Amino acid sequence: MTIELTRLDPGQFRTVIVERRRDGFSASAIDPATVQRLERVFHRVISVRDAVREIIADVRTGGDAALREWTYRIDGVDVESTHVGAAEMAAAWDGLEQALRNALAAAAERIREFHALQLDVLDRGAGGAWLHPVPLMRVGCYVPGGRAAYPSTVLMSVIPAQVAGVEQIVVASPPGPSGGVHPLVAAAAHLLGVDEVVVAGGAQAVAALAFGTESIEQVDKIVGPGNAFVTLAKHEVFGAVGIDQLAGPSEILVIATTGADPDMVAADLVSQLEHDPLAWAVCLTDDALLAEAIATRFAEVANDAARREVIGMAAGRHAAMVCCAAPDEMISLAADFAPEHLSLQGAVAESLRDSARNAGAVFVGAMSPVSIGDYVAGPNHTLPTQGAARYRGPLAVMDFIRWPSVVHLSSAEFEALAPVAIALAEAEGLAAHEGAIRARLRVRQQS
Repeated sequence: MTIELTRLDPGQFRTVIVERRRDGFSASAIDPATVQRLERVFHRVISVRDAVREIIADVRTGGDAALREWTYRIDGVDVESTHVGAAEMAAAWDGLEQALRNALAAAAERIREFHALQLDVLDRGAGGAWLHPVPLMRVGCYVPGGRAAYPSTVLMSVIPAQVAGVEQIVVASPPGPSGGVHPLVAAAAHLLGVDEVVVAGGAQAVAALAFGTESIEQVDKIVGPGNAFVTLAKHEVFGAVGIDQLAGPSEILVIATTGADPDMVAADLVSQLEHDPLAWAVCLTDDALLAEAIATRFAEVANDAARREVIGMAAGRHAAMVCCAAPDEMISLAADFAPEHLSLQGAVAESLRDSARNAGAVFVGAMSPVSIGDYVAGPNHTLPTQGAARYRGPLAVMDFIRWPSVVHLSSAEFEALAPVAIALAEAEGLAAHEGAIRARLRVRQQS
């Protein structure tokens, strides 16, 4: 089978956008391999949502024993300990080649410098009322893993929490065949000084972080990307703990205009499709000749790719070329789609930078590929998907800080505000509210 971009006109693509927006966050689009795996694990036909709920309930009541049991059933690994020891993390770091240690350290430095600019420590308010920034106490950072390795996600989730001043940070990542987290995940945790790494993934890890077990203390918030099981589990435990967002498959939308390099555009489209069989890759252009060149090059790159099977499944569902009439139409379609990654390539496309709306991250120009953003550009690579870029941006330091309000009125401020509060309490029929205010007025009058 040849992997190709589907050709859509703007009207057809708008229909795709409407359907995507109507569905919202959904776990219905699960690849066949995952469905088969569920049936093997649960010995019956079961939906992903019901599977996640069953796992969460079991870990909530069964603690460490249930966590280990589900880890064995799903990952096929009998984990001796729920935690990675400090010596094991140090050994993982020492075992890396020097060039890779240097790369991780350089990326960590760049990411930390960028996130440090987001820290806000000033009270916001006036008079006797203000908001006061307070870092969260304990946060869980989920890092996908097992047979794959994502040390970049360790950096992207832990560093903003550290910059915010979070006191306790725990990383959770699935076990590999050896029974521990992937050595690259352990090494990245060691580099950042994380002293608690939990060997667990999927819904069972989310449940353990959300409700606690004998060996894992409950967290206040869970952040980080994951598969459908992780995302649905975060949805289920929200309220018991905070979450950053519901992350779906990766998305890239490229606006390419005359002067864009077809090789670069094609490479960027393919790069995001290799993440997941449900990933999205869309190119909008107003140049018919460029569209043909990109489509041709995309087919060549995709069919020669190392992860050809995954790319082919994703491209068959969500890879498209859309020829538009003008830049205004492209920027409008992009805003409606609200992609995780928006890439602007070609002089006219790049000039649209400040008009771009509803994108999780915007990459401008040929020398700003999305792949750089995944690792070392500075901004966080944990981004909104499935249209959520309409209302939120990347994971940031602000996600690890809460802003309780503080009210400390002087006597003069109280007396000035009391008549207003009394009038509103009377209007709402809340006599006890009015009484609490009048009691203070009586004290003031008697003194």
